Amino acid sequence: MPHIKSFPPIEDSTARILILGSIPGKESLLAGQYYAHRHNSFWKIMGDLIAATPTLPYASRIQILKSNGIALWDALASCTRNSSLDSDIDKTSALPNNFDLFLSTHQNITDIFFNGAMAEKCFYTLVQHMLEPKLLRYTRLPSTSPANASLSYNQKLSSWKAVIQIMA
Repeated sequence: MPHIKSFPPIEDSTARILILGSIPGKESLLAGQYYAHRHNSFWKIMGDLIAATPTLPYASRIQILKSNGIALWDALASCTRNSSLDSDIDKTSALPNNFDLFLSTHQNITDIFFNGAMAEKCFYTLVQHMLEPKLLRYTRLPSTSPANASLSYNQKLSSWKAVIQIMA
């Protein structure tokens, strides 16, 4: 099984919101971009919420996230995984990102949104017990992955509107 590594965070020191995935899929790793799979609805949702549409250049979408106080990262720094599916992650190989350092240098973050159940599970299992106590709100959102076909796009979008409610 290939050992994969996460990307550095997309962040700004003034970010108030952190959106966490589990770890990038194969297409994202090949492109060097978060949520690069053409059927992943993350950028379409960000387009509907904050105008970071998938048709914009990646650098422009990242800038829009930052200007809206949104940081983007993954729960895992590295793991072994055969495919792009979260269910294929070898749990014994999973290493978390350094959230203690990240949150200490991003003191304005008040909310962490998990892009799906695996991001939430990895965070709670591998990270939360190591963090300094801090008042943060945690919200699991439906995964934007094309593997999450049980919800329609509009159902996902409706749940993801919680992100812009924090921005208001």
